[in-house]
Amino acid sequence: MSGSFSGGSPITREFEVATPAGTARVELVHPATPAGLVVLGHSAGGDSQAPLLVRVRDSLAASSFATALVDQPYRVAGRRLPDRAERLDEAMLAILDAIDPVLRGLPLVLGGKSSGARVGCRIARPAGAVAVVALGFPLTPPGGSGGSRAHELDAGCPVLVVQGDRDAFGGPVDVLRAAGELPVHVL
Repeated sequence: MSGSFSGGSPITREFEVATPAGTARVELVHPATPAGLVVLGHSAGGDSQAPLLVRVRDSLAASSFATALVDQPYRVAGRRLPDRAERLDEAMLAILDAIDPVLRGLPLVLGGKSSGARVGCRIARPAGAVAVVALGFPLTPPGGSGGSRAHELDAGCPVLVVQGDRDAFGGPVDVLRAAGELPVHVL
């Protein structure tokens, strides 16, 4: 992506990023004077235009945060099943490298919905994030197969989990209990 952002109202730019996992798509909303950068990923079967992600993006833009909604390469390629965790993480790190250099010095918050939240937690340390926002964290797959993902909450920075009471992957109390002494806050 080239160019810089200026002016009084937010600018929206869409661009593609070549990653080790394929081509990703980014929609970046950039206010004139951003307070920080928030990068959000989608759920495993969803995309960046999920109503929840769009509402969060709009609220953040109104609060002077630059916000990037990311479509992982498997979704851009039209596949429904996500890549392995390592490929999702590599792709997101490549996306962060491609975001306008003007934004790199801003405080970075990672996160997203479900799978996007997991990616944010796993890459928070290498990306230098100051926080992670998990809009639903899939703690344990329904039926208990696959085991707990509680270890992913150890992001190296504070994590805010917004979890539904009837989430099939675990409720707020389950997430809080699994987090133990980690700096995880659950709503």
